[in-house]
Formats: sequence, structure tokens, C-alpha cells
Amino acid sequence: MGVVHKRVKDSADWRWEDVNVEGYNTNNATKQVLIGDKDGAPNFAMRCFTVPAREFSSLDKHERDHGVMVMQGRARVQLGERYEEVGVGDVVYIPGWEVHQFENLTDEPFVFLCIVPPLPKKQA
Repeated sequence: MGVVHKRVKDSADWRWEDVNVEGYNTNNATKQVLIGDKDGAPNFAMRCFTVPAREFSSLDKHERDHGVMVMQGRARVQLGERYEEVGVGDVVYIPGWEVHQFENLTDEPFVFLCIVPPLPKKQA
């Protein structure tokens, strides 16, 4: 059965009803899982990340591909050894095992959607 999470009305932040806001790393970034396992989605997870002003997402390198769409702000994204500036409406593909990180270049929050395959199920 499909699921709908409504955006919180009159909120300046990107928040949705019935979606938890989780700390993501030591730089005060946050993550919300908009669609995922708990919604019955077996093939992907859609997450929303917020990186505070002038801060960074975590420096990551792992097996899952990422599809990213910038919702708010401007950042420099590291893709391996390359750096690229991105803004609202831009999309980014990050292949598995590529080093990646977002640096918020502004005094406002940087917000992006990120779609990934599900984490592998843990063996019992």
C-alpha cells in the first residue's frame, strides 16, 4: 500500500509529518528518511539532508549509488578528487565507492534529497 508524508505546513524548514529528524554526523547535519523500509519500499530509500550554514556533510565512501537533487542553498560537492559547485535544481550522481562530501557555501541551510538503494539485510 502506498504512503504519503505531508510536508509540515507553515514550516520554514523542510520537515514532514510522521518523519523523524535524526542527527547525521558531528557537523550538526540532519537526515530524514522520507520513504524507506518502514514505508514498505524494498528497492530504494529517499532521504532529505540538511547541512547547517558553512558546515559539511560527512566525508563518505561506501558501496551504494546516490541520486541527489538540491532543494535549497548552494554547496561545493567533492566527487573523488574533483570539486563542483551546485545549487537549487541541480542533480548529482555519486557512484558506489566514490569519496563524496557537500560543503555548504552559504549562511543558510543547504538541503538536498538523496535516493539510494536499500541497505543490505543483515543475516540472522
